[in-house]
Amino acid sequence: MLQKRKLGSQGLEVSALGLGCMGMSQSYGSFDDAESIATLHRAIELGVTFFDTAEVYGPFTNEELLGRAFADRRDKVTIATKFGFVIGKDRLSQADSRPKHIREVVDASLKRLRTDHIDLLYQHRVDPNVPIEDVAGAVGELVQAGKVRFFGLSEAGAGTVRRAHGVHPVSALQSEYSLWERNLEDEIIPALRELGIGLVPFSPLGRGFLTGTAQRAEDYPEGDFRRGDPRFQGENFDANMRAADEVKALADEKGVKPGQIALAWLLHRGDDVVPIPGTKRRTYLEENVASAAIQLSADDLSRLEAALKTTAGPRYPERMMALIDR
Repeated sequence: MLQKRKLGSQGLEVSALGLGCMGMSQSYGSFDDAESIATLHRAIELGVTFFDTAEVYGPFTNEELLGRAFADRRDKVTIATKFGFVIGKDRLSQADSRPKHIREVVDASLKRLRTDHIDLLYQHRVDPNVPIEDVAGAVGELVQAGKVRFFGLSEAGAGTVRRAHGVHPVSALQSEYSLWERNLEDEIIPALRELGIGLVPFSPLGRGFLTGTAQRAEDYPEGDFRRGDPRFQGENFDANMRAADEVKALADEKGVKPGQIALAWLLHRGDDVVPIPGTKRRTYLEENVASAAIQLSADDLSRLEAALKTTAGPRYPERMMALIDR
């Protein structure tokens, strides 16, 4: 059974590994709601309590999926969802974190999730047109109203986190972080630890590179996010596959899977780190949860970190990189 970890100092406690649910409804190939729901239920059996979604996943259908799956299990799960966009024909037409919009999104998410409260509410991306103090204040009002329990940010820079935290306590920052993506280490992680804020790494398996299953961009079907990911293209792909070889080598020595090594590395980064590997299948879920039992020595950690200090290519296309608050 998974151990518990605390995110922030406001009382939010979750399983050491969560489950990212986006891929059940978008971005990564075909979907099978029956298998996804079976995976969500199996996660609870394995001790996973922390489930991550957003209104934009689908859009809307991922929250609806979790609402169906957890209708009779709400007391066993901690649900995180996100606001921050106007959702149009191309899904993300523009950022919108105006307080009025936040309130509207929360009411709609509550209905889709079939619940009366959201455990952790993230701003999905920082809106440059709305002061973060206004965002934090609006979420604070929702906390007071009982509709939200805890406040989080996603892909926010250290300065934004500090300003938000000064208005309403931030319990967690969600950002991409893994052996393969180390952009948080110089400034953001030290700031989180100074302020007592937890870190929730998404894409902890490097979008497949750290599991050894990545393919070239053109080999993925139409509609798969990775077709447009610069790190899956051309020379970037070749360089990134070489960097991931050391993860596979250590996994082979220990008789485990490369992805399990990658998750174990994250779990060794501190008790304030809760990765949310995404999967839509029970078999991969069970592999991921088993990573919590893997012990890595100081030599193992140094070896991994030396091999994966840099990654070839930006982690998003230009339009999506522009949404990151750095």
